[in-house]
Amino acid sequence: MNSDSIKKAAEILAAARIDGGEIQALDHELRPSNEADAYKIQDCLHKIFEDRGHGSAIGYKIGCTTAVMQKFLQINNPCAGSIIQKDLHNNQGIFSHPSFRRVGVECEIAVRLKRPLGSDCPIPELEEMSSCVASMLPAIEVVDDRYQNYELLGAPTLIADDFFHSACVVGKGTTSWKHSELGLLNGVMTINGTVVGSGLGSDIMGHPLGALQWMARLFQARGKIIEPGQIVLLGSVVETKWVEAGDTVQVDIEQLGRVEAQF
Repeated sequence: MNSDSIKKAAEILAAARIDGGEIQALDHELRPSNEADAYKIQDCLHKIFEDRGHGSAIGYKIGCTTAVMQKFLQINNPCAGSIIQKDLHNNQGIFSHPSFRRVGVECEIAVRLKRPLGSDCPIPELEEMSSCVASMLPAIEVVDDRYQNYELLGAPTLIADDFFHSACVVGKGTTSWKHSELGLLNGVMTINGTVVGSGLGSDIMGHPLGALQWMARLFQARGKIIEPGQIVLLGSVVETKWVEAGDTVQVDIEQLGRVEAQF
């Protein structure tokens, strides 16, 4: 795709995100056919958000971490999106349900980086990835099915649009953990006090920091960097749950803490 097509595609996605509109299939000449073009559109999208006062990207999310979802969307790997400054909430998030088209929540394990990853930074072996992490955090990712029919859009368009991402709530977390225990961490999501799902850290690509290692490789290949202090949502241990107006969602990650979102 040329730069004009990339910019036009990003402007269409940005307008729908900012105005709360439905995202339909992009015209053929504006539709990314591969992940490389998708990430170029995504970069342009974030620049538009920043230029319009929504803040810069202060973190990232990893989506499509399960083989089932990858097969469904016909891609062979996870995908990445960005967290924009205005969409980050600490400990508790209060959201207006009507501002979403179809809002869902995910039960996430997140990290705050201690040292940079990507670009020309060496990528540690999985057993050493903890050295890159300042703290482990509980998180809720708020997603929005803002698509006319996401099944027909194709993975590249979803990647260009940050793969359903809308906002997130992160907790204070902990600076004390054992690498060997992260796969055993239990995550539980409740909605209005009722448990709606649970899972283990190992549900995220076998080990939560395996997802961070994948992200580091992606950023290295793209010549981009994840800065110290930035947050990365590693993936959900519970399948997406769709919420209604008035719902209160809590996520508890063993040893890491609790976060809450109200709709």
